[in-house]
Amino acid sequence: MAGHSHWAGIKHHKAAQDKKRSKYFSKFSKAIMIAAKDGGGDPDQNLSLRYAIDRAKAGNMPNDSIDRAIKKGTGEFGDKRFEEVIYEGYGAGGVAILVEALTDNRNRTAPEMRFTFSKYGGNMANKGSVAFMFDRQGLLAVEGAPYDEVFEVAAEAGAEDVSDEDGMIAISTPPEAFAAVKAALVAKGYTLSTAELGFVPQNYVTLEGKDAESVETLVSMLEDNDDVQAVHHNMQLAE
Repeated sequence: MAGHSHWAGIKHHKAAQDKKRSKYFSKFSKAIMIAAKDGGGDPDQNLSLRYAIDRAKAGNMPNDSIDRAIKKGTGEFGDKRFEEVIYEGYGAGGVAILVEALTDNRNRTAPEMRFTFSKYGGNMANKGSVAFMFDRQGLLAVEGAPYDEVFEVAAEAGAEDVSDEDGMIAISTPPEAFAAVKAALVAKGYTLSTAELGFVPQNYVTLEGKDAESVETLVSMLEDNDDVQAVHHNMQLAE
């Protein structure tokens, strides 16, 4: 597992996101719609939809809004067809950045991504030039529970790594084991402070000062784009 750097970054990122939760409702809706359109409206039979719903609920999206998004995806989707796109680039100091987006118009989104990278100290990269630096993993975190108990439950369900990160039990899984590990933890009554599929960097770039501020601003501006679902990077802040 990548270790403390990644989980410290998750804590920092979530604190920033909490300040602009409402901004994310449109993003949650879009993810739910495309998942429902592609795999049906039953989250028990459609894992992509289950992930999208869980993410929306973690962001405090109302249930009726979630239901409307599912219905739009299965029967009232209209003429819009969204597709998943990953944009790759670099920020200050050579920090690698992956941007997950859902768009109904690549000809709009790609120039917006290029403009944002350029304006805030970064640059777009060719497909594949950054993605190989990241691994797709399931990421879960439990707080306020005995490490040994959580370790046993997670390991038996298929977790890849379980570690204690300053009182938070951090769990990583292969993508295919994410649902089973999450279900096992919930069944035992543990509260999950993190439960998501993400891209984990294989290595980190340590930055401070203006370079660190530049990357944080770039990431924030990328996240503000309505088409962007998530931004991943390999920066860690100097202690």
